Amino acid sequence: MAGLGWRVGSKMQRWGRSCLRGFSSAAIPSQLENVGFIGLGNMGSHMARNLIMAGYKVTVHDINESSMKKFSDDGITTKQSPLEVSESSDVVITMLPSSSHVLEVYNGTNGLLGGGSRLGPWLYIDSSTVDPQTSRKISTDISRCHLKENKGYAKTPMILDAPVSGGVPAAEAGKLTFMVGGLEEAYLAAKPILLSMGKRVIYCGGAGNGSAAKICNNMAMAISMLGVSEAFALGQNLGIKASTLTDIFNCSSARCWSSDTYNPVPGVMEGVPSSRKYDGGFTSKLMAKDLDLAMASASGVGFKCPMGSEALEIYRKLCRDGCEPKDFSCAFRHYYAGKDEE
Repeated sequence: MAGLGWRVGSKMQRWGRSCLRGFSSAAIPSQLENVGFIGLGNMGSHMARNLIMAGYKVTVHDINESSMKKFSDDGITTKQSPLEVSESSDVVITMLPSSSHVLEVYNGTNGLLGGGSRLGPWLYIDSSTVDPQTSRKISTDISRCHLKENKGYAKTPMILDAPVSGGVPAAEAGKLTFMVGGLEEAYLAAKPILLSMGKRVIYCGGAGNGSAAKICNNMAMAISMLGVSEAFALGQNLGIKASTLTDIFNCSSARCWSSDTYNPVPGVMEGVPSSRKYDGGFTSKLMAKDLDLAMASASGVGFKCPMGSEALEIYRKLCRDGCEPKDFSCAFRHYYAGKDEE
């Protein structure tokens, strides 16, 4: 069911009627049935919808009242604080913009841990993109807590850091990839719920390793996009069409996601941000944020990342130049002065 996703507009009434009828939850383990979801932005709203479509009993919260109203209008229970969400949930999933938001939702006033050291939910899953240190801090905080009630399937509350790859289209289609850090027993228990929102779940090791995998992935993605954009712009200056270079790259050693799936040159590929003036997709602001996380983490372990550092400076410049809301592939046009394919 997760692959059906959520589309506003023409499917709204159909989805609402289906939701009111209810989906069979017979296949859902009872310990996963009641899910709290916090963070209903571009990614989180689709992820929560897919859980509902899969038959989970979902309660939601967001600081944006209009985001919650879209759910309450469809009969989905909303709560006014993370603490209220936790009081009715077996599992809580968070999908938040930054490390500071994560720390506030877990440890702040009326946060998930705001009710004291005895917790109702037995499993927490943070799918936000944050630094590994934040993930490990929250994991340590939860490890000091106890469950309010004895549960045969869990002796203590557990948390997974489980950031995602795939962007908004994959979130909508239920085809995300989850990179998961934490206790392996928690990972195995959480797989059914993660696979209701994604197509692949990869265990990365202990607490914080999912977050580490995500920032490494996004650093490589940024460097790859800049390298491909630079090559396309050089080719144009040397008289080679970007579509010709794309054909060459995609059947040779330069082939990569930035050339064959997410091409940055307007006019070469349909259905990607470069085909719509770099609107939609993964913003340059978010890429700069993720690169900043990667560089801070590298500095923390004394590791130098010259290419990652240069990529961060380029995306910071793009943001200063007004490209914050544009997809990160806009570097081709707005940093390298690349041209549309004619």
